[in-house]
Amino acid sequence: MNAPAFDQPALRDQIANGARLGRYILRNVRLNSAVTTGAMDAAGYFLADVTVEHGRILATTAARGRSIESNEDSAISIDAGGRVALPTFVDCHTHLDKGHILPRTPAANGTFDGALAATRADRATNWSAGDVTRRMDFALRSAFHYGTAAMRTHIDSQPPQDDISWPAFMELKQHWRGRIDLQASCLFPIDMARDDAFLERIARHVAAASGTLGAVAYPAPDIDRLLDLMFRKAEQHGLNLDFHADETADPKADGLRRIAEAAMRSSFAGKVLVGHCCSLAMQEEADVEATLDKVAAAGVAVVSLPTCNLYLQDRRQDGTTPRWRGVTLLHEMKQRGIPVALASDNTRDPFHSYGDLDMLDTYRLGTRVLHLDHPAGDWIGAVTTTPAGIMGLDGRGSIAEGQVADFILFEGRSLSEVLSRAESNRIVVRNGAPLATSLPAYAELDGLEGMASD
Repeated sequence: MNAPAFDQPALRDQIANGARLGRYILRNVRLNSAVTTGAMDAAGYFLADVTVEHGRILATTAARGRSIESNEDSAISIDAGGRVALPTFVDCHTHLDKGHILPRTPAANGTFDGALAATRADRATNWSAGDVTRRMDFALRSAFHYGTAAMRTHIDSQPPQDDISWPAFMELKQHWRGRIDLQASCLFPIDMARDDAFLERIARHVAAASGTLGAVAYPAPDIDRLLDLMFRKAEQHGLNLDFHADETADPKADGLRRIAEAAMRSSFAGKVLVGHCCSLAMQEEADVEATLDKVAAAGVAVVSLPTCNLYLQDRRQDGTTPRWRGVTLLHEMKQRGIPVALASDNTRDPFHSYGDLDMLDTYRLGTRVLHLDHPAGDWIGAVTTTPAGIMGLDGRGSIAEGQVADFILFEGRSLSEVLSRAESNRIVVRNGAPLATSLPAYAELDGLEGMASD
């Protein structure tokens, strides 16, 4: 029997009606076994009936094949037609404070150094509290519309920007409470950790925001000592750690290994996340093996940022084509039990000129670039359960009995169908009810200082 046509407005109305009545059963929905307990098929999915009551998932059971509406058990029965439902996304590495500054950074040229210079200039000129708040809120509305329920953003924290951006973040965190679980990690060049007064100042900002201590761990001459200072400061304030490292093709860049060694030296009890780690793919096999063994032993997690790494890495100014993909070795990491995630990273800024904080787009690109298929296995966890664990968010990133009914219902009935279209008509369900949001218009940003259409 063919699945019914995807009548998105009608299906949305049925779910909304069920939510208003307090109980409904979403039948014949295809769930992924990586994020929901169930007897999977060869592709990792299974058909289920999901009972939602007062905004929470009451039960997930094997589908009984019912496709008619009824009042059985006082619940409306809604046929999903075998369509895929995934948990709401968890995006553990973004830069909301940089987002959407591209129109006023015309000097950016697609290179890392060019992006760094253009962003520094824009930050010094334009990053007032009002500017940062409006751009961050614009980005959050986009992410929320697409189905992201939790996010960690890095905050450029070199004085005096820390006194501007952290209060703005705290206001947004409160404003978005209950819709997106927001975390923040400070960001500064790690050589600034030599100044204990600065490091203490930033750690206090982070602790007040229940955030994460972070830095760009580039290969400074005293990098090991600087990392030890970061670990000690994090332990002193009860903070987790989040580093940028090895965002380069230079095989001599070994920040990931050094961070793992620092974690083992300190016996650090908190969580440690490292982003990018691009250079690992350019190193000799023996060096790779040694590094990954240490990362696994230290319990360090890694997040790959395929959109930004593809955009920046091996960018050439001589009219030739890039020769490598810029992403790190997620398969090898995962085989060792290292927690690995994918995240959005930068959005419409000099580090990445595109994007809209749609984690489906991130997962789609990651699947193609990193070959997260054949088999797809449990890679969907890289944008759901794994980053939720990294961020310490119990219950996020999965569909399970007793949890809040937060999920996304797609038109596609298989991974191929879901990843082959933009799924712009996806139905995002929060607390059991479908969202009725729209994407913010870019014109909303036109009034910002120096902002013009690009």
